[in-house]
Amino acid sequence: MGTVIGIARRESKRAVMETLESAIISDETGVADDFRGTSNLRQVTLLSAMVWNKVCQEVNRDLPWTTRRANLLIDGLEFPQQKGELLKIGEVLLQITMEMKPCYRMDEQFTGLKEALKPEWRGGICCKVLHGGSVTIGDQIYITSK
Repeated sequence: MGTVIGIARRESKRAVMETLESAIISDETGVADDFRGTSNLRQVTLLSAMVWNKVCQEVNRDLPWTTRRANLLIDGLEFPQQKGELLKIGEVLLQITMEMKPCYRMDEQFTGLKEALKPEWRGGICCKVLHGGSVTIGDQIYITSK
């Protein structure tokens, strides 16, 4: 089991990430008002705090987690590196659709970040929403079989 320790969204492609205390997640919009939420395979993105800290150590820079441009920062849970696995946060049910592969934007943020995020799904995971609801900082998240 893990814990949601960060929530963020952005209004448009290159917009600054806005951090939140809570958010509504739906199967129609992903994280409410996040521009990528309508993409079926990438409605909600999750990043591991533990992995992010390792990446920051590797690049020798303490970068804010929102640099990765993920929606949820999770502490204490290793993500399955397999499509189809399910994650539950309260009433929200997410299905992993793919690895969140790092793009050139990461090196725009900090040189070497893209390469540091490449191995072993370090960049995070993309999910589609199977069942929506509210997510708040401090909520528990766990892997489930439905």
